[in-house]
Amino acid sequence: MNQLCQCSPGKLTGTVNIPPSKSAAHRAMLCAALAEGRSVLSPIELSNDMKATLNAITALGAKVNFTGDTLTIDGIGGTITNNAADNPPLDVNCIESGSTLRFIIPVACAAGINGRFLGEGTLVSRPIGLYADLLPQAGVQCETSGELPFTCRGRLRAGEYDMPGDISSQFITGMLLALPLCEGDSRITLTTPLQSAAYVNMTVCCMKDFGVTVERTPDGWFIPGHQRYTARDYTVEGDWSHAGFFLAAGALGSELTLRGLRMDSVQGDRAAVELFRNFGADIAIRDGDLTVRPGQLRGQHIDAGQIPDLVPCLAVCAALCEGVTVIDHAERLRIKESDRLTSTAAMIRSLGGTVEERPDALIITGIRQFTGGTVDGFRDHRIVMSAAIGALNASDSVTVTTPDSVNKSFPSFFDVYNQLGGNAHVIHLG
Repeated sequence: MNQLCQCSPGKLTGTVNIPPSKSAAHRAMLCAALAEGRSVLSPIELSNDMKATLNAITALGAKVNFTGDTLTIDGIGGTITNNAADNPPLDVNCIESGSTLRFIIPVACAAGINGRFLGEGTLVSRPIGLYADLLPQAGVQCETSGELPFTCRGRLRAGEYDMPGDISSQFITGMLLALPLCEGDSRITLTTPLQSAAYVNMTVCCMKDFGVTVERTPDGWFIPGHQRYTARDYTVEGDWSHAGFFLAAGALGSELTLRGLRMDSVQGDRAAVELFRNFGADIAIRDGDLTVRPGQLRGQHIDAGQIPDLVPCLAVCAALCEGVTVIDHAERLRIKESDRLTSTAAMIRSLGGTVEERPDALIITGIRQFTGGTVDGFRDHRIVMSAAIGALNASDSVTVTTPDSVNKSFPSFFDVYNQLGGNAHVIHLG
């Protein structure tokens, strides 16, 4: 169904409970599915990406029950009956979740499960070739035309794996989750510097919480084999990438208090606190709550290499700061749900801002106020949510296309937005 969202100028005020981290939940769900026994995970917001991972672990054989914001998973125990080579592959629909796809492929291979991995939207053509090159060296037969579907047969073997660190950390996470289940020890060696390192750190921490350990080496990881995941109750921390939208709203508007975030989180997007402080926002942390107020905002230089998901909301703030902001080392944004460098630049221009797009960077020159207009959401959840934050600071209303894209990660976004004083009206076009 085609939709538009009309957002009026205004301010968000009050207290917002930040939704649970999608990144943490993906990892915890997979670890729980691989464990023997019952795990209870909460809170969980059932976004489309979470549905994708539920599809995946159910296909592996885990039993799940979702009630309220609590997910109960009866795991498959690490010792899984091998899917015979002549059996048809199990279909796993990863919807539009790149994390689900790249995590589940090696996990299924480690379990010896023949799988056919499917997707929707832009996920069908997002990069998967690294597995097509890597897995056949480890005893897995792979079939692909260069995009989804991607079919695997055979059981993953322990061994030595050379992997680039500058394509997507999701591939490394997938291998780290899978290799402890193998019969022998393994080693991952990075052939290029690791980007988005914090996401790999999240993986290692979550695995440890579920009883599986790996060792960092100077150039990668050593992964002992013969390990088993252990069932447990698990609290999913708040999502720092989602916090970025409300930090931008507070920095540009009026006081907002954010709850549910861990100040000691290993999420890389926790860097949002210092980044918005560097813009000039007044941010205070007290008793676990984070309060943000407007300040005298100024441009800054931002290295996006480790915080790609924050770029759209940072760009909105930068566009209303005094001076120039440079966001560089951002080339990997071109292979997100949209070409996120192009879509972020288009969003800023549509709002009335000034931006120059380069192959790996955005150069943003600040103005006093957006003018309003129509923003193409590019079916990208982060572009849609960032545009809605930008609309608060426009002289006229803003119309955003594809607002239903927020269902990928934050289905309640517009409800929360309106509860905080925003005025967003979703129109169904039929």
